[in-house]
Amino acid sequence: MNDFFNRVLVWIESTHLQQQVKDVDYAGLFTNPWFLVPFVALVVYLLYKQAFRDLIIVFIFIVVWWVSGTDYMHTLTVGGILQMNKLLPVIFGGVAVLALVIYMLFGRSD
Repeated sequence: MNDFFNRVLVWIESTHLQQQVKDVDYAGLFTNPWFLVPFVALVVYLLYKQAFRDLIIVFIFIVVWWVSGTDYMHTLTVGGILQMNKLLPVIFGGVAVLALVIYMLFGRSD
């Protein structure tokens, strides 16, 4: 089982996914009509269907994506050493967001 996870990690590292996410041009993405038109269409459709739960989840996804690119997140590791005093707020924030999403999906009925 450990060999399987090692192969998966090697594959993820070979795709350079972390570097690709880090190099995303946010301003270019949100001014590109090939992204913006379907995104606006999705938001308008969710508003039309009054699917506010799904709209909030999309908004949470965008906020988490934006927060992951801030300077605070880039300073979580300094010299390859994890900064625990900066990691705890990220963990608590992640737990709060996850609890909110779980509540929205399973905790209440529409």
